[in-house]
Amino acid sequence: MITRIGWYSVLVNIFLFGLNFLMAAYSGSLALRAETAHNLLDLAASLSVLGGLALSQRKSREFPYGLYKLENMVAVFIAFGMFFTGYEIAKAALFAPSTAPNVRPIMLAGVALAMAVPLSFSQYELRTGKEINSPSLIADATEFRAHILSSGVVFVAIAAQLLGFPLDRIAAALIVIWIAYMGWRTLVDGMRVLLDASLDAPSLEVIRALIASDPEVSEIKSLRGRNSGRYRFVEAEIILRVSDLERAHQVATQLEESIRSEIPHVERVLIHTEPMHKQILRVAVPLASKKGEIATDFGQAPYFAFCEIRASDGVLQWQNILPAPDQLETKGRGLRTAEWLISQGIDWLLTGEDLTGKAPSYALQAAGVQVRSTDFKTLPEAIAQPEFIKGITHASS
Repeated sequence: MITRIGWYSVLVNIFLFGLNFLMAAYSGSLALRAETAHNLLDLAASLSVLGGLALSQRKSREFPYGLYKLENMVAVFIAFGMFFTGYEIAKAALFAPSTAPNVRPIMLAGVALAMAVPLSFSQYELRTGKEINSPSLIADATEFRAHILSSGVVFVAIAAQLLGFPLDRIAAALIVIWIAYMGWRTLVDGMRVLLDASLDAPSLEVIRALIASDPEVSEIKSLRGRNSGRYRFVEAEIILRVSDLERAHQVATQLEESIRSEIPHVERVLIHTEPMHKQILRVAVPLASKKGEIATDFGQAPYFAFCEIRASDGVLQWQNILPAPDQLETKGRGLRTAEWLISQGIDWLLTGEDLTGKAPSYALQAAGVQVRSTDFKTLPEAIAQPEFIKGITHASS
């Protein structure tokens, strides 16, 4: 589709060049000659767009990331072409011999047609360019829109000449100002990408929010993004609450899919993951009573003990017993309890019930919480068992 639009651009420029060339040759109008030069440069730029679109899709051993930036180089080329056009028009306006152009009323219809064709095509090309995020198509559509204003100025100049008011040189000067402005905008946009400018702030904020919303993500160390042609590249360094390599890979894959679904035209997402290393580990234990009996029904436990254990040597630093929230619903209480524990920032859950294959276990593990069952009946016995202490301190190292 992109190549087809490139050919359409070439055909439109050939038509505009031929139309303006005939009128300029007949009338001798400086404004029409300037517009003809404008068309000729645009034709060369359209051919460059076509070549850039074809080459930008290729990958090779020398260019494993593709040649996407060729599109931005084409956009820069178009910008310099616009500057050169402005220069030619200004030179003719200032130094060309002063002669009255030989204009006819029929030329107004010709100029009106030269305005209508690029207006219609530029709307189509700009809409398509934004949909596929193609900088070369957007730049080409912007250049076509420059024709609308410049042709409008030519139209006024011819109409004024027919009424006896010589505005040919003034019209040429106005065209120069407009072309310089549009060329500068196109040049800035193209150079930003060639110099690896950052992805736009709104897109980075969306990506940051997506990553931070994952319960297994503890911290976003860095987040970078850049454009290359119509494509976007994203790189992030994050710290996870999980130490299992397989689970870390799953988290990174899920985040990549989320980013691709929310941000269009993403070519590559690279996420570096690191396990979180804590000095103090927070352990939760469901209790049947405040006396410390470990509950055998996780979802119905009326109390929970929270213990903070030093990761370096397993020494208990702090302990507290809290009642389970009253607002937990009867239906799905186990899952609600798991969500509440996650909000308490626990790292481990030690329970008297085997939660393997149950919804609370999946929710806890998805948030990076380690779940382990115990046969001990009381909290002091469970927390003091060497196997448990060794397990959590080893996992945190």
